[in-house]
Amino acid sequence: MHLKNSSTLLKGFLSLDVDISHLEVDQCDILEGEISEKSMMVFHGSHKCHNKSSECIYKSSVNSVSWSRGRYQCQCRKGYYSPYHDGVFNGTLVEVAWEEYLENSSHSWENIFQCHKCAPGCHFCTDPSPCLATYNWPIRITLLTVSISCVISTICLICYVFNYRKLKVFKVASPIFLSITLLGCATMYLEMAAIFPVLDMYSCIATKWSRHLGFCVTYTALLMKTWRVSLTYRVKSAHKVKLTDKQLLQWMVPILLVMLIYLGTWTLSDTPTAEEIVDNEGLRFKQCVYNWWDHSLAIGEVLFLAWGVRICYNVRNAESFYNEARLISYAIYNIAIVNIMMIAFHLFIFPRAGPDIKYFLGFVRTQLSTTTTIALVFGPKMVRVFRGQGDQWDHRARTKVLTGSFSLNGIGPVPEEVPDLYQENELLKEDIQKLAAQVEHMKIVHMQINNRHIKPKPGGYFSTLNTPMVIQSPLAKQGTSSKPPDEL
Repeated sequence: MHLKNSSTLLKGFLSLDVDISHLEVDQCDILEGEISEKSMMVFHGSHKCHNKSSECIYKSSVNSVSWSRGRYQCQCRKGYYSPYHDGVFNGTLVEVAWEEYLENSSHSWENIFQCHKCAPGCHFCTDPSPCLATYNWPIRITLLTVSISCVISTICLICYVFNYRKLKVFKVASPIFLSITLLGCATMYLEMAAIFPVLDMYSCIATKWSRHLGFCVTYTALLMKTWRVSLTYRVKSAHKVKLTDKQLLQWMVPILLVMLIYLGTWTLSDTPTAEEIVDNEGLRFKQCVYNWWDHSLAIGEVLFLAWGVRICYNVRNAESFYNEARLISYAIYNIAIVNIMMIAFHLFIFPRAGPDIKYFLGFVRTQLSTTTTIALVFGPKMVRVFRGQGDQWDHRARTKVLTGSFSLNGIGPVPEEVPDLYQENELLKEDIQKLAAQVEHMKIVHMQINNRHIKPKPGGYFSTLNTPMVIQSPLAKQGTSSKPPDEL
């Protein structure tokens, strides 16, 4: 019993020595994949940094001879800042502040050693200054309301033109092309709705489509009408060139098809997205990316505008019903000038303007180009309709309609049915024969007048040549043929 008790007593004094001088006291959190063999797991996560706003960074010591608390730094996380110590706090001071916080003797741990969140959109900051540009929503909503009202008014105008398409003021101007023009204008107005919110991929796609497709539809419709005037105006033969709306639509469809294919390929292969840019004040906001797709399409549209301006210049002296050719030319000139001016504004005057200024410039461009086009092309027509003159020819049309050379379409008053070409040629031959007979008649008359020695036979056709004779034009004769013989 005695030996057994002695053995038990010896076992109570047994000790084991382990060398842990090479281990480190790392109070920071364990990072996945960065577990060190020198750190002891029991101390991990015992730091006193604010986990939400700051992170613990362990400071390893090469010649560490003793263990101590606070061998780390509290550094502000991304998106947070602190006005003290540049956002980096010594762990020893943090440990002291933490103990004072527990004893309720100081609140420095909450006030000094805690980082603050940066302003919205800031990836890095040193103070609470904003990083994102602000949007003036009341002004943007006002401009958007005006644009949406223009869209609704344009759609109502399409319905009005269709309802009164048989009035001469609309009929001679091709109601179908008038409707296509208004449809393109409504599409261009919708661009203001696409760029209204904070831009993203979907709004950028809508912006590209509404801007370029609306321009193509409106401008092509106006250009086709002007081109018809140009072809008619340049014809020197007696036969009049007739280009129907169906033929112009056949030429218009390939142009629109090219634009649709281009925009579709652009959307599918290189989808437009929004990128962050910086304005003059260093504030960031999102804008749609501009790349070689935009530049190529801009060059094509400039060449298209140049062609339209050339056609308008060629028909500057042409006459048309209700002066429509000249008004369309003014509209095309205006579209070209406004687009060139806006490009200059964006590239040279306001290259780093804020989102509100860019939105206002877009509104100004839309109103100056689209609203002005509607006012020039449709304003005079609506005035005549409201005055009750929509189904009457204007003064110059009444005086020149008989010549057949006064029309936007080059075909005089728009006929109810397209005449047969053989019948038209036969009528034209008859007119030429009548004109030749009148010329021969005038030659004989002048010969009798200038040769007094030739005496007409009594009762002959020229027996009345002794009296003064007034030579009248064929049109004047037609106008006075209904008068009594003694007045002729």
